[in-house]
Amino acid sequence: MLSFVVFGASGDLAKKKIYPALFALYYEGRLPKNFMIYGYARSSMTTEEFRNKIAESLTCRIDWSKAGESDCAAKSEEFFARCVYVPGQYDQAKDFKALDALMCENERAVSSVKRVFYLSIPPSIFVPVAQNAARECQSKTGDTRVIVEKPFGRDLTSSRELTAALAQDLSEEQTYRIDHYLGKELIENLTVMRFSNIMFQPLWNRNYIRNVQINFSENFGTEGRGGYFDNYGIIRDIMQNHLLQILALFAMEEPASLDAEDIRNEKVKVIRCMRPIEMDNVALGQYKGRETDGKKYPAYLDDETVPKGSLCPTFAAMALFIDNARWDGVPFLLKAGKALHKRQAEIRVQFRHAPGNLYGERQGRVEHVTNELVIRIQPDEAIYLRINNKVPGLGQRLDQTILDLQYKNAYGQVELPDAYERLILDVINGDKRLFIRNDELEAAWKLFTPLLDKIEEQKIAPELYPYGSRGPIGAHYLASRFNVRWGDTE
Repeated sequence: MLSFVVFGASGDLAKKKIYPALFALYYEGRLPKNFMIYGYARSSMTTEEFRNKIAESLTCRIDWSKAGESDCAAKSEEFFARCVYVPGQYDQAKDFKALDALMCENERAVSSVKRVFYLSIPPSIFVPVAQNAARECQSKTGDTRVIVEKPFGRDLTSSRELTAALAQDLSEEQTYRIDHYLGKELIENLTVMRFSNIMFQPLWNRNYIRNVQINFSENFGTEGRGGYFDNYGIIRDIMQNHLLQILALFAMEEPASLDAEDIRNEKVKVIRCMRPIEMDNVALGQYKGRETDGKKYPAYLDDETVPKGSLCPTFAAMALFIDNARWDGVPFLLKAGKALHKRQAEIRVQFRHAPGNLYGERQGRVEHVTNELVIRIQPDEAIYLRINNKVPGLGQRLDQTILDLQYKNAYGQVELPDAYERLILDVINGDKRLFIRNDELEAAWKLFTPLLDKIEEQKIAPELYPYGSRGPIGAHYLASRFNVRWGDTE
C-alpha cells in the first residue's frame, strides 16, 4: 500500500502541480491499486472543502476514441475518495501523532506500507516538519521516503546546516531533493540522445564544439512574489539548480550503467571540475518599467513586496568552464532572466567551423556558417539541427537548413507528462536518477557561493533593462568576449 502525504497541501504548489500530477498518475494507472493521499496544512477546513479547492486544477488525459467526459468525472470521484485533509501545526509532535494514527487506521488491513512525504512548504520549516514526520510517522512495515523542494539552502553554509538537520532523522537513501526541471521530457531525452546515437559521441567534445549555451527566459516578472524572490535572486532561483543540473547532464562522461548512483557519480565529477566563476565573466540585470501600445509594464522595484532600492538581479548571464580533457577551453554560457521578450528554455550547441574555406565565398549569410544543434526544452518541445545546404537553382549559393524534430508533429496528439508526474512516480518506484545527491549539492554550492558572496558584499548594481526586452546589453558584451552570439535572440 502507498500512503502519500503532502505537507503544505493548502498552498499553490500542491494545488497547481502536486495534486494534478498525482491524479494524472492515477488516471494512467500508474499508482498502486491500494493508496491514500493525505493533505496536511495549518489551514482549518474539512476534507470536502479541500477536495473542492483542488478540483479546480485537476484535468484528465483522454483518448476520445475510448473515453469521454463521464469517464473523467468517474475517475475524479474515485480519486477524491482516496484524498483526505488533516489540519495541524508543523511544530507540534501531537499533530503528527494524530496523522500517524489516521494512516495506521487506513493501513490496518495490509502487511506492507510505503509512506512518501512531500514537503511542499517554505524552507524555514523544512527541518521541523521532516523531523516530526520521521519521528512520528515513519512506516513500520515498509519504506519511508521524503521529497524536499528547492531551495536547498541559500549558500554553502545554510545548505550544510539543512543537510545535517535532515540527516539526524532521515538517511540519504530516504531523501529525494526534487528539481522539477530534471523531469522535463527533453532533459530526460538528453542522455538518450547522447549515448544511444553513435553520430553524436565522437562530436561531443572540445575538438568539435565551439560553445554551449543554456538559456532560460520568462516573459513575466515576479508579479507579487517579489518578496520571496528578493531573498534568492535569479542565480539561486534558476542557475544554481536548474541550469547547472542541465549542464552536468549535458557534459558528463558516459556512466557505467543507468543506475542512479552511476549517473549521479558522473554529474558530481563534472561540477567538481568547474573553474571558479570570475566576476568578469558575469553580467547582471534587473528589469525596469515600460509602456508600449498603451499598456504599462511595472518595474521589479514597483512590486510592493520588494524592498526599496533592492539590487536583487532578475537577470544573469555567465560563462562557466570545465577544466577536464573533454571540455578544456569550451565556454558554457548560461543565461536566465525574468520579464524578457519570450518564454523559452533551450540548450544550444554551436559547433566549430568546417576546416578550410572551400565554400567561404558562397555562403548566403556569413554569420550562420557553423552547424548548430538546438534542444528546446519549452515550449513546443523540439530538437533541430542547422546544417549548411545548397539553395535550389542554378549556381552555388549556400544557406542554412533546419532538420527539425517537432515533438507535436512526430508523436501526434500524445500529451507529454508534466515533470512532477515523472518525478513523483520515480520516488514511488525508488528511482533516484533525477534527484540531487548531497555531495552534488555541496559541489554546486561550493561553485556558486563565492560569487554570490562577492555580489552581495560589493553591492554590485545590476544593469537595468526594459520589461519585455532581450535583457541587458552587458550580456551581449559578455558573449562577444568569447566570440559568441546568443542564439536565442532570433
